[in-house]
Amino acid sequence: MIRLDITNGILSGKEVINSQKKLGDLKHVFMDESAREMMDQNDIIYQVQAWMPVKEGKSGGLFFGNSMISPGQVGEEYFMTRGHFHANIDTAEYYWCVQGEGALILMDLDRRCWFEEMTPGSVHYIPGKVAHRVANTGSENLVFNACWPSDAGHDYQSIEKDGFSARLFNVNGKPVLK
Repeated sequence: MIRLDITNGILSGKEVINSQKKLGDLKHVFMDESAREMMDQNDIIYQVQAWMPVKEGKSGGLFFGNSMISPGQVGEEYFMTRGHFHANIDTAEYYWCVQGEGALILMDLDRRCWFEEMTPGSVHYIPGKVAHRVANTGSENLVFNACWPSDAGHDYQSIEKDGFSARLFNVNGKPVLK
C-alpha cells in the first residue's frame, strides 16, 4: 500500500519509485541546444514517482504515478518531459492535473501534433498509438498523476530519433505549437 496526498498529488510509501531528470539528462530534447548547454546542468527539470505493484510487462495490471515539472524555459521552449510512445503501441493512459498550468502535447503515428491545456482538475485520455509529453506553461510547479497498463512499456527511442513534429513555445506569454 502507498499513500496519495490528494492536495498535491505526491505519493509516499516504501514501494514508491522516485526518479528525476536534470537539465544535463535532456541533451537534444530542446530545440535550442546551445541555450540548454549554457544553463545549470544540475537543475532538476522534472521528477517522477511510480507505484508498480505488479511486475512490469504483466498483462492485466495497472501502474500509478505522479510527475512534477518545474517552471522554466530553454530559449522560448517550456520545460517538458522527454515524451514517448508506449512499447505496446495500442495501450492507453490517463493523466489528470493536480496543480499548476501545462500542456499535454500529443502526436499520432501520422505525425499530426496537437496539445490539450492542463489545469487543476482536468482529466486527459491518451489513446494508444499516440506519443505524449507534458510541458509546464505556468509559473509554479506543474503536478499531474497518471495511470497506465503494466504491460504498456515505454518507447523513448522513437522520440529521441525523430522527435515530435511540432514544439510548444512561449509566444508573447501564450503557449503556441509550431
